[in-house]
Amino acid sequence: MKLITAIIQPDKLDEVREALVLAEITRITVSRVSGHGRQEGESLYRGQKVIPNLIPKVRLDIACNDEFVDIACDAIIKAAKSGKIGDGKIFVTALEKCIRIRTGEKGGQAI
Repeated sequence: MKLITAIIQPDKLDEVREALVLAEITRITVSRVSGHGRQEGESLYRGQKVIPNLIPKVRLDIACNDEFVDIACDAIIKAAKSGKIGDGKIFVTALEKCIRIRTGEKGGQAI
């Protein structure tokens, strides 16, 4: 099992969600977050160091079985890519345990 965390542009959320649904991935969690990466660095303005503003982003969390990782990542990349700095990132981490609260199911069955 894996946990896919994607940070994308807010205006790409609908396209990414539709791409995931077409790829038969329907269980996602969406959060509004703020941050910055390469698109803004520390700059100098009139001799003063200026700290960059945080930029609104969207975070998607998708818990899936191993066979769906590449499918989900490809769908996100295809829908979120504009080719410009700030398109976002995808992180794939091992998911040690998943438990469905309602039934007590564990592992891949709970996803």
